[in-house]
Amino acid sequence: MTSGRPAALAALAWGLAVAWAAPAEARVERFAVLIGNNAGDKGEVELRYAESDAAKMYDVLKDLGGFPPANLVLLRSEGADTVRRTLITMNDRVRAAVSSPETDVLYLVYYSGHADANALHLGSTQLGLTEFEQLVRGSAASARLLIVDSCRSGALTRVKGGTSAPPFVIKLDQRLAGQGMVTLTSSSGNEDAQESDELKGSFFTHALVSGLLGTADVDRDGAVSLEEAYRHAYDSTLRATSRTWAGAQHPTFHYDLRGQGKLVLTRLPVHASIRSAVRFPPGRSYLVMRDSSEGPVAAEVGANDAARTISLRPGRYFVRGRGPDFLLEGAIEVEAGQSVDVGDDRLSRVMYARLVRKGGGVRDAAHGPMAGYQLKIPLLDEGALCHGGFVGYGIELQHIGLASRLSACHGAFQNEHLTVNNDELGLDVRLSRAWDLPVITLGVGLDLGLAVLRQRFETSGRAPDRHSLAGAFGAGAGANIDLLGGLYLTVEAAGQTYVVKQQRTGSDESALASALAARLRLGVGMSL
Repeated sequence: MTSGRPAALAALAWGLAVAWAAPAEARVERFAVLIGNNAGDKGEVELRYAESDAAKMYDVLKDLGGFPPANLVLLRSEGADTVRRTLITMNDRVRAAVSSPETDVLYLVYYSGHADANALHLGSTQLGLTEFEQLVRGSAASARLLIVDSCRSGALTRVKGGTSAPPFVIKLDQRLAGQGMVTLTSSSGNEDAQESDELKGSFFTHALVSGLLGTADVDRDGAVSLEEAYRHAYDSTLRATSRTWAGAQHPTFHYDLRGQGKLVLTRLPVHASIRSAVRFPPGRSYLVMRDSSEGPVAAEVGANDAARTISLRPGRYFVRGRGPDFLLEGAIEVEAGQSVDVGDDRLSRVMYARLVRKGGGVRDAAHGPMAGYQLKIPLLDEGALCHGGFVGYGIELQHIGLASRLSACHGAFQNEHLTVNNDELGLDVRLSRAWDLPVITLGVGLDLGLAVLRQRFETSGRAPDRHSLAGAFGAGAGANIDLLGGLYLTVEAAGQTYVVKQQRTGSDESALASALAARLRLGVGMSL
């Protein structure tokens, strides 16, 4: 018996190599029970994706795993009594199948939901872990595969599970009749099994299903073995959860196997009559959603995956490829028996800021620096054009944008009595709303800022320099034009009212005064 650590993968490979000792003429019949329950015990957070994860496993086993629909049972939102009766009934069917001459049976049980160290939490009911394990272990099947995606509760990524007790690990204390049993769990030690809103499922099940659809087929033989599926699920889950608040999650395995040969879970015929083979270029990760960008996630092809072909049902899919500072997005149609290459030419490039504004889910915000030229034009009052520049930083949320800019400009004008030099150093903040059009983004916003003003006078009389602090507010509109490499050209026009405290002529008294100005900005920004 071996417990799951990365160093033990070689041992798993050896164990799987002796897993399926059926004679060449033996018939293999496959049975599976898929269990998902979002509800847990009192006080446990409601899960979002446990039931849909079970449905995903059901679909891939039916389409690619050789599991006849009559031998598949999907349980969603069911209590402990229903789960118990279903497992007992399936054991009876397995026993009947094994009694047939020259027949071997693979029996797979999958669970996604709440649990603690003692029991599965199926809504308000509980099924003890010892009983659950025995119902699977006691099956007469030649090989048994138990997959458990459950652990503790948490936050941010909505950690799966129930209580703060250590997550359970099902141990195989005795050797099994027949050829043995394999148990895969989604986490180890005191870790949490995590869900993802972007993936609309748990990290572990998402990685496992993607692998069974083809990305785990590293030897390119058109079949995904248990070893390949586990290795892909382990690497992908560890990589994805290493970036979450809850931290890295390490799937584990336990096995007790005899025989020889490898245990194949799915087969991927390129020209299947009811499926389509979809190929992706290397070097970039892709997420595939059914129907639209808001649809359920069908599969993921990671940037580091050696296998770049997945098997999909016919239909419409939305593909999102992740670049360094942009996304590639687009819809594809796949037909049965068709091979589809998803190159960059089939997808549209979308800057991260645009994706954030339309709620794409990849990021909550986009941000980046900007810089350029500024021109301030006095209105109504006598004055000079003020030329200068600005630097700033902006952040885009789904519904609003916020940008701060530091600017400086210089201007001069003269009349028959004096020459005036104006210098201005300002800091302003803009709150804006943007609308995305092809290539161009239009926006309107409100400005609020402060400015330090300095006036220097050249005259035959006495005119000391004047320093003032002014408040400014206004409104304006602008446009951003997408360029390459995450860059964009920004053009902005705004009207502003300056309120400044001025000293009265010939008096020591001062009073508030206002001035109107127009501001034009032309610059370049980068979305990070």
